[in-house]
Amino acid sequence: MSCILHIETSTKVCSVAVTEDGAVLFEKVDKSGPSHAVQLGVFVDEAISYIDNHGIPFDAVAVSQGPGSYTGLRIGVSMAKGICYARGLKLIAVPTLELLCVPVLLYQEDLPEDALLCPMIDARRMEVYAALYDRALRPVRAIGADIVDESTYQDFLNERPVYFLGDGAEKCKTGITHPNAHFLPDVMPLAQNMGPLAEKAFALGRFEDVAYFEPFYLKEFVASKPKKLL
Repeated sequence: MSCILHIETSTKVCSVAVTEDGAVLFEKVDKSGPSHAVQLGVFVDEAISYIDNHGIPFDAVAVSQGPGSYTGLRIGVSMAKGICYARGLKLIAVPTLELLCVPVLLYQEDLPEDALLCPMIDARRMEVYAALYDRALRPVRAIGADIVDESTYQDFLNERPVYFLGDGAEKCKTGITHPNAHFLPDVMPLAQNMGPLAEKAFALGRFEDVAYFEPFYLKEFVASKPKKLL
């Protein structure tokens, strides 16, 4: 039995959720823009009140660790650490790009067996934070800061279908025209989808050091073709 509070602030969307054994009990989402400093505290207060009022044992806080917006990540991680300190809770870090893949893997039933997922978070201009995963969420290419053009993911696209998703994928449509490139609309990192990854980390005892944990933030963009992992 585990009750986890989830916090997601890596993009302009701010969301908070409470899950118990994987079931979503509470959720709040604000998609109106980067107002995390205002909305997050309100959402967290409501979530904790829900947990306390229902007498649910509170076990851990999961936070989306990045990459993503530097300001958003700092706000989310600071809030998560503060709750953990105050309540003596475990801290779980959820990789944001893996989180983006969760709803696709759960609900996209027509993915080919050999498909790759390429979650993308918008950085600026034609820059994105991205990685590639297979359908088992195993990394095929590590997280990187990419300047996207028609050749950026060419090696992977030549081999098998690649599904691009996230707020960084929309702006790349015109630049990535390979026939094996597919774009999934309206996929965003949400706290309600953190459950499967956070529950797995909880079961395996993969917790962060509350005192020293920092969000994962990429700064360097390289205009070169990504290399496949050996």
